[in-house]
Amino acid sequence: MRFAERFYREFADTQRWTSFRVKIETSDLYVRAHGDYSGEIERAVAGARDALRTHIAGQDCFISSLGPVPRLEAAHPVIEAMYGASEAAGVGPMAAVAGAIAEHAGRAILDRSGEVMVENGGDIWLAVRDVVTLAIYAGSSRFSGALGIRIAPERTPAGVCTSSGRVGHSFSFGRADAATIVAADAALADAVATGAANLVRDEDDLEAAAAYAMSVPGVRGALIIKGDRMLAQGEIELVRP
Repeated sequence: MRFAERFYREFADTQRWTSFRVKIETSDLYVRAHGDYSGEIERAVAGARDALRTHIAGQDCFISSLGPVPRLEAAHPVIEAMYGASEAAGVGPMAAVAGAIAEHAGRAILDRSGEVMVENGGDIWLAVRDVVTLAIYAGSSRFSGALGIRIAPERTPAGVCTSSGRVGHSFSFGRADAATIVAADAALADAVATGAANLVRDEDDLEAAAAYAMSVPGVRGALIIKGDRMLAQGEIELVRP
C-alpha cells in the first residue's frame, strides 16, 4: 500500500503490536506481530532468497520473463507460489516475488503470534483477529492518504498488494497511480496488481484493469486509481484512515 520512501513505517510498540524490521539484501520487511520474531523472519527470508538464487541459476528466464515460464521442479513454497501466481495473472514470475516472500515470512511465525502483518515493498500479507485499516498511497492523486481499505479478520489470511506506474520501484508498462489487489494469497495479489497496473495508460482504462483483475481466480477485490478517478470492485471496503 504505502511504499514510496517507507516514511510511513511506525516502529513504536502498541498494546496490540510489536513492530520490527528485517532487512536481508534487497528484501526489506516491516513486520507487526505479538512479539519480536526477527530471528525466525530472518531465517525464512534467507532461505527463500537462497532457494531463488539456486532456481534462477537453473532457469535464467525465471528472473527476466514478462510472462509465465515452463515450470522446473521446485520444492520451496516461495518458488511454487510465484509459478502459480505468474500462470494465473499472465505476468512473469518475478512480479510475485515481494508478495510471496511477505507471505512466507508471515507464515513462519503465525503459529507463535496470534496476529501477523508483513509488508515488503508495499506488498502486504496479513492474518488478524480484529479489524485493520490499510492506508492507500497513490502518489499525487487526491485519494492518496485520504482513503484506507478496511480488512475484516474473517477475510484473512490475505494478500493486499499494490503496483504503480508512477510511484515506487515496481516495473510497469502502465501509468496507474495505484492498482491495489486483495487476494487469497500475497503472491497472487502481487502478480495481479502488476498485470492490472500494466493496463492503465489513462483514466478510461480503469474498467478494463479492474475487469482483468476480478477475472483471475482467487482475487477478492480490486482498487484502481489514476489521477482523480478511482474504481473499486469486489471485497473493497473504503474508509477514512
